[in-house]
Amino acid sequence: MKKTFLVLISVFLLFGCAGKKDIREGQFDPKAWLSRADALVKDEEFEEARRLLFEVKNRDLTKKYAPIAQLKLGESYEAEEKPDEAINEYKRFIRLYPDHPQASYAQYKIAMVYFKQIESPKKGAGGARKALREFQKLLRDYPRNPYREAAKLRIKKCRNLIADYEMLVGRYYYRRGSYNAAAGRFSEVIQNFPETKSYPEALYMLGLVYREMGKKDLAKKYLDALVNKFPRNPLSKKAKETLSSL
Repeated sequence: MKKTFLVLISVFLLFGCAGKKDIREGQFDPKAWLSRADALVKDEEFEEARRLLFEVKNRDLTKKYAPIAQLKLGESYEAEEKPDEAINEYKRFIRLYPDHPQASYAQYKIAMVYFKQIESPKKGAGGARKALREFQKLLRDYPRNPYREAAKLRIKKCRNLIADYEMLVGRYYYRRGSYNAAAGRFSEVIQNFPETKSYPEALYMLGLVYREMGKKDLAKKYLDALVNKFPRNPLSKKAKETLSSL
């Protein structure tokens, strides 16, 4: 009985191993191996997928499939939710294949990895700054890339989020009476993010800051700018009231 049991176990292991035969033991077929790597990523067998991709990179003498394998390495880390590793692999692609037709895609993916880290003005400002820089690099280095319109929309979102964050910090400093620090944050929005939705509030808050600092001329300058540029903004009414009290 014990002998029969051992035989059954041996047969099971034999067929089990045969069912999982390593594709790398067969003839080198880069297309099949890349397809197999895709399936492994879907099954969340990331390490095995990457072993195949490294094999393709190392054995593809034609250099036709090696760049694709390099891109898929980045995608495998992205699927595994390892953003730093994904970014490193996409950057390596650009470094190894700067003139490849997919170079703009790699740059777009770098920007998107950072962009996906954006959650809120408070938590996502760091990711937004990095994403903004990478999207701008995409437009600058690859002016004819197919992701231009998507990149422009995401640049707009990044800039709005960064401006929101500067306002968030500025209001915090204002409430604490740290007026110089608050002025720096509001001035940052006014000077570098004038197209964002935070701009009118930045004018208003900077006017209040200078009023508190006793700098009435500067307060009047920014409150007047708000009233003149955004007469229909709800803050313009408050600005007029503040101006009349100066």
